[in-house]
Amino acid sequence: MERPLTDEHGNIERNERGKDKGKPKPDPSLRDTENVPLTDSIDAYFEREVLPHVPDAWIDDTKTKTGYEIPFNRHFYVFEPPRPLEEIDSDLSAVTSRIQTMLQELSA
Repeated sequence: MERPLTDEHGNIERNERGKDKGKPKPDPSLRDTENVPLTDSIDAYFEREVLPHVPDAWIDDTKTKTGYEIPFNRHFYVFEPPRPLEEIDSDLSAVTSRIQTMLQELSA
């Protein structure tokens, strides 16, 4: 999505040469992107979601890309509840006693 470059007086700057002569110059600092659902038309989405808020915006079709977002966590993540606290405590006690035994063997 592009927006026009303006001068210090707020006037839109226009291209003076080439195939874009007379068209507004894009302002790179105001450039933005939108993620459009694949089921929507880009133009319909632009008219419905962007133009009511930014009426001077336009689409640069040379920068339009089609891609997919696959949120793996949303589709493939299966929640596994944590182990019960008693089980974790017993594992820690067993490991602690094993470490103490090893330390006693080293000091003997």
